[in-house]
Amino acid sequence: MKTKIVITGEKVREVGYRFFLADSANAYGIYNFRAYNTTVNNLQAVVVLAEGEEEDVKSYLGFVKENFPEHASVKEVAVKEYTGYINTIDSFLLTFVAGLLNKGVPAILRIDEKQERMLGKQDENIAVIKEESRKTRDVMVEHMKNDIAEIRAEIAEIKEKIAG
Repeated sequence: MKTKIVITGEKVREVGYRFFLADSANAYGIYNFRAYNTTVNNLQAVVVLAEGEEEDVKSYLGFVKENFPEHASVKEVAVKEYTGYINTIDSFLLTFVAGLLNKGVPAILRIDEKQERMLGKQDENIAVIKEESRKTRDVMVEHMKNDIAEIRAEIAEIKEKIAG
């Protein structure tokens, strides 16, 4: 048995809906499966194509109508007849995972570039801190030399007064 399910609502994308649907389809014995995002009447939508034994598909439909990902906001779950071709669920999952990885790689590269910029900035800041520390140390050494000279002069005066 084949079916088409159209899930519409304010928030049905970016909530893990397609994986949620595929995972549950697999659990219900659905062997051919596809899910994709679209827009229907200005609402977000997920379209599901599912094929399996009639009893499994009916059980799956019941599940889909009653269960949603945690952050989804669903307005309607419509079930329609479908007669076209549907890839295997394994094919869907491979394509789905490849798509997620394809989204993730550019993000990782951006993080890597940002980290390189941050490390460069960190090196600049360390150089500034080292230079400021050197200047502070030089100033402190000069003050200490002056203080020591003044103390020695005072000690010499005190010795003269005591001896004199």
